[in-house]
Amino acid sequence: MISNQEKNFISAVVYIHNNAQLVRTFLETLHGTLSKNFEKYEIICVNDCSGDDSEEIIKNTAKELDSVALSIINMGYYQGMEASINAGVDLAIGDFVFEFENCIIDYEPQLIMDMYYHSLKGFDIVAASNHHSRKTSRLFYWLFNANSHMQYKLATETFRLLSRRAINRTRAVSRSLPYRKAIYASCGLKADTIGYVSINTGKKNSDFQHKTYHKERMDISMKALILFTDITYKFAFGMTLLMMAAALFSLIYTVIVFLSGNPVPGFTTTMLVLTGSFFGVFAILAIIIKYLSVLVNLVFTTRQYTIESIVKLSQC
Repeated sequence: MISNQEKNFISAVVYIHNNAQLVRTFLETLHGTLSKNFEKYEIICVNDCSGDDSEEIIKNTAKELDSVALSIINMGYYQGMEASINAGVDLAIGDFVFEFENCIIDYEPQLIMDMYYHSLKGFDIVAASNHHSRKTSRLFYWLFNANSHMQYKLATETFRLLSRRAINRTRAVSRSLPYRKAIYASCGLKADTIGYVSINTGKKNSDFQHKTYHKERMDISMKALILFTDITYKFAFGMTLLMMAAALFSLIYTVIVFLSGNPVPGFTTTMLVLTGSFFGVFAILAIIIKYLSVLVNLVFTTRQYTIESIVKLSQC
């Protein structure tokens, strides 16, 4: 056993929402890996208002595991993965913090330690990715990476490891973290991704992802594109220029009709006023759009989660 590396305190934050079928096996595997390699560690399960018996299974599993420090954060109502994991990371006290966004283990448990050892080489943020994702996810990341100016490119991730420095840095950048991955990629610290070949577990992520989850991810994707890229600014500014061009064309057409000598009475004056007004309005909109694109990059200060209770479960 490696003495100096194992003395680091490890926190593992696990997102739970209706994972009764998976949570026991996941916690047993996670506990087995951490207990073999670290002197001190904690597991924080964030129960995002599960409608099944996930919480009871977590409690029963904690009783069966030796020397486990396990906490359950019960969210006050369903608040989604982003806010829930933020709550877990806020409670975590480890020198390093794992973020597990689901209870599906399609990788060898040794990958957890590989990520830890890789982090010790100087990486504050290490992610695990099997590089397989849905077409919609690939489209989102392509749009995001093509229109953002971040230090690292985003991709589908299974789970990640953060150093305490990374957590402190991201909290300084933004207190609400509306999209954690984007904050991590742009915080200025060294990050890396470890790829792995997915193990066929007989279970797919889609088997346990509900409609609310997909709606939440779609909402987060839209917010991420607005807040962390300039794609919406480019689109809005382009449409503004197009409408300004249309107004200018109408103005030229009005002048041509007037010079032709056969204008409809009042047509020239009316069109000049309308086209001039529209041109001015769209010019103002271009300025407003640019102003708003600056505003959305400001630091977010509102906390976005509510906790119902925290249950400490320790068998030490």
